[in-house]
Amino acid sequence: MGRPAPPPPRGAKKPPPPPEQPQDPYEFRTGEPRLLQAPGGTAPPAGRVVPIAMVTPLSGSRATSMQSREEQTTTLAPTSTQGSEGVLEPVGILQEQYQSLCLKKSKRVNSYILHILQEADEKIQNGEDRVTLNIPGNNRLIPVEKVTGEDFWLLCRVLRKNLNFQGLDMRYNSISDVGAYYASKLLQKKLNLTYLNLMFNEIGREGGELIAKALYKNKTLKYLRMTGNKIENEGGMFFAAMLQINSSLEKLDLGDCDLGMQSVIAFATVLTQNQTVMGININRPVLYGEQEESTVHLSNMLKENYHLAELHVCKHGITNYGMKYLCDALFLNSSLRYLDVSWLSVVSNNIRGKGLVDLSQAMQENLVLSNIYIWGNKFDEATCVAYSDLIQTGRLQPDNTDVKPFVVDGRLYLAEISNGLKKHYYWTPTYGEISNDLANAGFALVPVGQQP
Repeated sequence: MGRPAPPPPRGAKKPPPPPEQPQDPYEFRTGEPRLLQAPGGTAPPAGRVVPIAMVTPLSGSRATSMQSREEQTTTLAPTSTQGSEGVLEPVGILQEQYQSLCLKKSKRVNSYILHILQEADEKIQNGEDRVTLNIPGNNRLIPVEKVTGEDFWLLCRVLRKNLNFQGLDMRYNSISDVGAYYASKLLQKKLNLTYLNLMFNEIGREGGELIAKALYKNKTLKYLRMTGNKIENEGGMFFAAMLQINSSLEKLDLGDCDLGMQSVIAFATVLTQNQTVMGININRPVLYGEQEESTVHLSNMLKENYHLAELHVCKHGITNYGMKYLCDALFLNSSLRYLDVSWLSVVSNNIRGKGLVDLSQAMQENLVLSNIYIWGNKFDEATCVAYSDLIQTGRLQPDNTDVKPFVVDGRLYLAEISNGLKKHYYWTPTYGEISNDLANAGFALVPVGQQP
């Protein structure tokens, strides 16, 4: 072991400290609630993703202070660039916040969500102030990673302070009741969200209850789609109770949710007083009994509700008995424009098609009803003649129904046609916006935010 170096002579100057290693200007540090800038205030190169290996953790008192700063800051300060006219423009706000949040929570980045947020950032930079995030899990062109409840939690953390988006389409993912909890928290924020699509996301009764209760005080959401989530009768009762309080929701889709007789009757009862809802879908409930109590209550509702424009009652098992009540209500109703009674059983008392003939006669008297869809019922010759007359006289436009008359050996028949109203019901449009309203998904006749 060598001898220690002698101390410097008294009065000598201390040697200068060694030069610091240059810091990577694009490095993310754990706990910092901001994005680091390159020298001179310029932004990191667009699209640069910092690998996990480049993240430098902080330690000691500095890490503690940075963590406390982050807890007080819910949004990250965006990196900006100086434009040609001196205007500061945000660069990569959503995607950078999402990446930073994943690093903070030690969660894996969902590449599908990151890609959608990058596209949203580009739209915002191009001047769009109302953006809809389409994150469907059933993309037909490219394989995508379905969003889980944990992924949706991180996404909601990013969106909850952003006022640039007005729609969120999460159809065919797997957010479950966990994601429904965070969706309810998102609805409780004062955002500009007007459209929320959660169809087929494995949400059950508990998740349905959370979302319904979140809408008690929500004043912005206009259109909610819960299609295919098995909230059952109990969950349907929570949504019916919500419609007694909510005064902003205009369209509600609860098709294929396994609603029960009690909840269907509850919706019919509530809609006699609710004057805001313009469209409701309660297709394919799980009904019991042979007296068609739900159909009778829906008919009574139509006699008193003069704001409802669309009613979807597919697969309700309505017979001629229930159809008679519906037709009587249509003689008095002056607001309904869209009636979907597809896939019904109208055979009873050996009178084939009488209910459909009564419906055609009601349409002759009700001049407001413009769209009617009847495919899947039992058509006798009288039914075929009645609807052929409606089409030929111009009372029923060919684009506003799902049947078309044709003649074989001197007898009139009805064939099914693709009317397009459910063209994008389960799939989002692949390229651009929908040019034809009739090709939209279900509720396209009365735009959101416009009273009939």
